[in-house]
Order: sequence, then structure tokens, then C-alpha cells
Amino acid sequence: MGSNTALLPEKKAERPRYTPVDLDRHPAVEALLARLGLGAFDRDSLAAPVGRNDAWAGRTTGGRSVFVKRLVGSDPAEVERRMKRLLAFHLWAPDLPAEALRGPDFLGYDRDAALVVFELVDGARNGAELMVDETFDAALATTIGAAVGQLHTAVPAADADWDRSVPYQPPLEALHGLSPATFDSLSFGELQGWRLMQQDADLRGAVTRLREWEAEAPLVPTHCDLRVDQLLITGDTVYLTDWEEFRLADGARDVGSFAGEWLYRSVLDIVTTRGDTVFVDLELTHEMVLSRGVAKMQRLMPLVRDFWRGYRTARPEVDDRFAARAAAFAGWHLLDRLMAGASRASRLSGIERAAAGIGRGVLLQPEKFIDTLGLGDL
Repeated sequence: MGSNTALLPEKKAERPRYTPVDLDRHPAVEALLARLGLGAFDRDSLAAPVGRNDAWAGRTTGGRSVFVKRLVGSDPAEVERRMKRLLAFHLWAPDLPAEALRGPDFLGYDRDAALVVFELVDGARNGAELMVDETFDAALATTIGAAVGQLHTAVPAADADWDRSVPYQPPLEALHGLSPATFDSLSFGELQGWRLMQQDADLRGAVTRLREWEAEAPLVPTHCDLRVDQLLITGDTVYLTDWEEFRLADGARDVGSFAGEWLYRSVLDIVTTRGDTVFVDLELTHEMVLSRGVAKMQRLMPLVRDFWRGYRTARPEVDDRFAARAAAFAGWHLLDRLMAGASRASRLSGIERAAAGIGRGVLLQPEKFIDTLGLGDL
């Protein structure tokens, strides 16, 4: 970031919609809808929300609004593991306390075809839209924190055959080297990002330590991929989608992901006018970048504290190292966002590098950032 970085207003968030994959290529979709008694899709109503999977959202001839997702991937075994985790959650969800975090109503599935069907939540806005529009408030953050806490304290059935494997992120092996196949599949921006991280011995050491801490943590029902764009809010009801990484894991992952989302947002806001009392048409010096970064964090981090307050109300007892692990996962979240952005670009931008630098600092010394992130004693 240098003095040629201009301050820009941010546009209102809009949800991307794309032309759906042709249903005629996937007859299992409408065959499943028919078996569930929902009727066929009204093709004129179809939309395709953005995502890594094939998806169809629209009305059926039976009068229902539904969302169908087809899990896709280059490795059939991994698709099957994702399907198993998703079904483990949604088949268990009816047993959860009413206040616990859950997904939209689950209507059915075809395991062989990797298809799942949900009630479409009409009129809902996702958390990322509310974040950008600045309507994500303290009450909502507290409600979500309490719902996550309820999920983490819920007790699975004694015979539940749930995944207990350690989630892929952060990928310690990839920090030491990439396979030829992975290397060939990456964009130039991603290769830049991996090169920076692989050359950072302190970063590798911090990830190794986090993995060691995680191995000693209590295992609880955990989403393991929590992002604000997966939150659907309609009235007083909050849903969380995309349960493909669900498993028994360290609950600090979910808490750290939520904190990391707001930390990342505060860095992105350095170059926007969000939260500024007056529009300022100027260019940013290095000193202004630093001062604005502090100001943006002070403005947004209280939402993490509201989340943490709700979480601890629902889950008052956590282990002594929980907050430090959550802070470390928040730090890694910024590095993960760096790589997600790099996958769509030919090079890393200055603001993405700044976010990664802050994330690295948090990951290396998470105890120092517990209070700054809003995860301190209440």
C-alpha cells in the first residue's frame, strides 16, 4: 500500500446469480423432486446462486420453493465424505435445541447422485450483504454467538458415526510443498501466495503449534467452515448453510472464523469510506493506512465481542487455551481469504497482502490479540 491508493466509496452488496446448469444433463434432480412429492421445477423460475457446487433454486409445479445442491469435485471419494458429513448434520438437526444453529428445512437427498434438497428461504439476506450494508448489528451477532454455543454444547447420539478427522485448513503439508498436480492447477496469484507462505519458517511453526493445540482440544459438533455469507437471516430467524465440513472438532474453529471475517472486513475497509462521517476524496499515505486500520478495527471488533458474549452465555465453560486457539484460527482466516482472492487474480493486491500480514501477526502471537479481537474475559 502506498500513497497512490485512493479512498473509494463502497457499493451496496448484491447477490450474484448465474444461469443454472441445464437440468436435462442431470435427470436425477427432477427424479428426486418427484420421489419427494414436490413436483418438477418451473424452469422459468430457476436461478443458480454462486458456489463451488451445482445448484438450482426455484419453484416447483407442486407450489414449493426449493433449493437443490449437487456436490461436485474431482475426487469422488472426497465428494462422498462431504456428503456423509452433510447428512450426519441434517439427519441429526431435528434433535438439536431450538436455539441451536441449524440449516434451512431439509427435504430429502439422493446419496448416490450427491443431491440434497432444502426449503428455499424466500426473502432472506445473507450475512455478507448485511456486513457490507452495515445492518449487521450487535443483537444479531449475539444471537449467532449463542446459536453457535448451543451447537457446540449439543450431545450427539452415542452411536453417531461422525467424522472425527482434522479439517484440511490450515494445510500444514502444503506449507512445505505442493504436489505437481496442485501446482499446475493454481493461478499465478495463488502461486505467489503459496511462495510467500512456504518461505516463512515462523508461519509454518505457528501453524504446527496450532495443530498441536487443536489435538488436545475437546471435540464438539462443529461447522468447521463458518463464514458470514453462509448465514441466512429472515426476520428473527438465522440459518447456516453448507454443512459439508461438519464433524466433531475444536469449537474454536467456528469462533475464530467469525472473528476472522470481521477482522478481514476491517482491513478491506481501510480503502473504502464505510464508517467515515464525511466522504473524503484523497489518496492514502502509509501513515493514514495504519491509522485508518486501527479505526476500522475499533469500529467492527465490538461485534465479535457481542458474538463472544452470546457464545459464552450458551457455553460458559471452555478450556483455558480456547480463546488463544480461536484468535489463531482468526489469523489463519485472513491468510485463507488471501488465497481465495488469489484464485481469481493474476497477482496479489496491496490490500490482500496487508490483510495477510495482519493475519500472520495474529497467528504468530494469538495470546496478544485475544482482547483486540473481542475474545477476552467478559
